[in-house]
Amino acid sequence: MTTVANFTSIPTLNYDLLASPDTRPSFIQQLQDALINVGFLYLEHPPIPASLIDEVVAYLPRLFALPQERKDALRMANSPHFLGYSRLGVERTKGVADQREQFDLATPLDADDRWTPGKPEYLRLWGPSQWPEEEDVPGFKTAFVRYLAAVENLSHEFVQLVAESLGLAPDGLARFFDARERMQHRSKVQSSSIPTRDEVASEQGVGPHFDAGFLTFLLQASDHPGLQVQNLSGQWIDVPPRPYTFVINFGKGLESVTQGLARATSHRVLAPLAGTSPRYSIPFFQNIAQDVRLSEHVLEFPPEVLKLKGQRGKLGQTDSVNFSEYDSLPSGQVSLINRVKSHPDVAEKHYPDLFKQFFPYGMPTHGTAY
Repeated sequence: MTTVANFTSIPTLNYDLLASPDTRPSFIQQLQDALINVGFLYLEHPPIPASLIDEVVAYLPRLFALPQERKDALRMANSPHFLGYSRLGVERTKGVADQREQFDLATPLDADDRWTPGKPEYLRLWGPSQWPEEEDVPGFKTAFVRYLAAVENLSHEFVQLVAESLGLAPDGLARFFDARERMQHRSKVQSSSIPTRDEVASEQGVGPHFDAGFLTFLLQASDHPGLQVQNLSGQWIDVPPRPYTFVINFGKGLESVTQGLARATSHRVLAPLAGTSPRYSIPFFQNIAQDVRLSEHVLEFPPEVLKLKGQRGKLGQTDSVNFSEYDSLPSGQVSLINRVKSHPDVAEKHYPDLFKQFFPYGMPTHGTAY
């Protein structure tokens, strides 16, 4: 492998290489390079039926075309789990409005016994999604739950590949997950657009940020460019859409627990120009166990893998700062803090003490993501 100190594009890994013992080592080597030197990759030929991807993507224009009152009935403030609908421009990143309208959804979970008064509040984060009425978008819930299950299966397989590529046993990261039936993972269905140039001052689809957790699987569900990642020297590199291909990136949780060996890479999304059609995307965020404290786990990596971090070169200043709490707090508390910062209206209703802690002067005009 040739170690690259900086990158000008993100690598493409072909999932089909895993099918043969002759080509599997090549995939693992390429994954190691992406983990350590880039923080992002394209995964082509993923084990998700193209017909299922097509089915889900076809629903997106219909979902966002629902009457506003139908969407507002599912507003996130209804949910202590921060699941539901957010209007265009409500969420902010680094103080600037994100020009995205979105539905936050999650994998099904029996959460009735997860939280009772006296238990940590972050256990309330996991719970049922708010879904559109079946009559409004017939078949959407069924198709999307199937899609979430398929990506969840891929995420569990992929985290084993990550462990292997870093010189660990395939179950080397298993300690950070509960049993699968006790885990919940999150997703968003997003539409980024700018109504007219004179209505908004921002062309920011999503501002510069890192993801949490271990892995994110992004389906860019329209032809619009916009996703950009920041390389070691601070340059913004385009990651254009590729049909039936996932963009995978590594979160701050994985970076933290691997002592910086795996890279969490700053990224952002530019909204389409005013007057063009919306940019659709579906990110899937793989969660880790809520009670786990990453700082309490020390992973032992082979020396030949550890030295690759030193060869990478030093990271220049990025435009993203967040998730520093992984050094001391349970994973669930880190997630809750960031949800509270992003959606103060939900926090004021369901987490009043945390709301007062982070917003001592009352409700801001908008939430501030990350």
